[in-house]
Amino acid sequence: MADKNFKNEKLDTSDISLLYPTDAAREIAEAANKDRLSEYTAEQLELYTLIDVNGCDLGEFFTDDKDVILYRQETFRDLMASEELSSMLCRLIPLINDITELRRMGNDPAFAAESYLYSITEIELYTSVLAIMKETLLPLKDSLTGRAFKRLCEVIETLTESEYYKNINKQLEELTSRVREVKSVTIGVNLDSRLKAESAGVLSVNNDKFKSGQLIDKILRLDFKSDEMTCIAPLTPFRNDQSENQQLALTYALSSALCDVFKSSVRSWKKVIQSYVLENTDFLIKMLPEIEFVTKAAEMIKLLADKGCPVTYPEIDNSEKLTFSAKGLCNPVVAVKLDEPVVPNDFIFDENGMIYVLTGPNRGGKSVITCAVGCAFAMAGLGLPVCAESCKLSLADAIFTHFPQGSEDTIDKGRLGEECSRLEAIFNKVSRHSLVLLDESFSSTGAYEASIIAGEVISGFSVVGCRVIFSTHLHDLAARTAELNERCSAEGGVKIDNLVAEVDGAKRSFRILRKSPDGKSYAADIAKKYGLSFDAIKGKIKP
Repeated sequence: MADKNFKNEKLDTSDISLLYPTDAAREIAEAANKDRLSEYTAEQLELYTLIDVNGCDLGEFFTDDKDVILYRQETFRDLMASEELSSMLCRLIPLINDITELRRMGNDPAFAAESYLYSITEIELYTSVLAIMKETLLPLKDSLTGRAFKRLCEVIETLTESEYYKNINKQLEELTSRVREVKSVTIGVNLDSRLKAESAGVLSVNNDKFKSGQLIDKILRLDFKSDEMTCIAPLTPFRNDQSENQQLALTYALSSALCDVFKSSVRSWKKVIQSYVLENTDFLIKMLPEIEFVTKAAEMIKLLADKGCPVTYPEIDNSEKLTFSAKGLCNPVVAVKLDEPVVPNDFIFDENGMIYVLTGPNRGGKSVITCAVGCAFAMAGLGLPVCAESCKLSLADAIFTHFPQGSEDTIDKGRLGEECSRLEAIFNKVSRHSLVLLDESFSSTGAYEASIIAGEVISGFSVVGCRVIFSTHLHDLAARTAELNERCSAEGGVKIDNLVAEVDGAKRSFRILRKSPDGKSYAADIAKKYGLSFDAIKGKIKP
């Protein structure tokens, strides 16, 4: 392969991304603190139930950059409009993974013997990836609306139409046909005086496979030379009764021999790898996490839509307005798990309520709506549509959850101490642009003490000015909102208001209403439901 046939002009692919409109936007996002959507918060909101990404931290993609979000919405609109596009990305994932692994192995001294053959395989994979995108992506060019896929079209078109690419394919076909024709090797083995293998080498590389045979047949035919591909004994399957070290030694010897045979032919390919493929596969490797994320997210969006759950791209408002207004809001995790329609709710943060104390009966929908709001902010911050009929919001710079958790850190601090410690950590990071979700916080202590501590915490968040939902059984706390508002307004705090999970008699409607609670604990309803009312217990007692 003469270098003059492969004069390559480097194509700038640094700006190609499915998630970021510019390199600067990517750098800012990558430098941001992942605690903005921590692994803990993502797990509490069950985001990985929705987006089943492998080895990927969703916090890496969370952002409050409006331009980035609008760019991603374009990407997802294109994906959702074309099943061919989603299918193409799914086909690319294993191929790009293989390129990444070959790149790693090619740089590993332990695989130096195979590196020439890896060069051929890497170019094969690279040309396969481009061929798939040329066949699938380019015919969709006129129907695409998003900047990401339009730019990708331009690059694929340029690469696949270049003389350089055409020459690579031509030479690759010639070289790989030679490599693929190899069916066997003939090995010469020197023996010592005890007939143990002393040294070995490859005598020839053959285009035919060896066949099993019997020594007696060879002797009777007296025709050793004319049947060189028939063994004098049955062939033994490779790796049978061999130790791992023996297998590795033989594999290494064979690979080394093959590389030596083809080294002269493949040597120039190493230069191509270094000067061309390395440059033009880097953008694919860089895009791999993005491809995995958008394909999994697109699957989730389609699943929600198939279940009849509303999905909509949120309108992004100015960050200083702290807007959140959603109609027909649903919890997507519940929607995915259930085979029946979920109950939608309207939800709004406004000047009369940036912080809500949410009360109501057990299993009345308090946790569900709390997580629904969290999922809406998280999905919006990932560039996804949210689970609602309509939604307008100011992006959160971080989402913090304070949910009940296991006893890992309670031995030294006690459960209440652990809860307070986690809340202190939130206050060290929270800003007025954050969203904070608390579910049954301080349930580890008595109602009176819990209400006092919760009042202090809510007052603190009020002064911070952030959006908060506090889901609780502390009805005394809900009754104190006027008192807390009076205290906080003097410090410039935002308003605190009440929400109630509606109950129609003893029946849960899963409707969340903006009103003051009636003071009922619904404990009697719970006792009756589980047969623990006094009358029910008397009926169980045997005389």
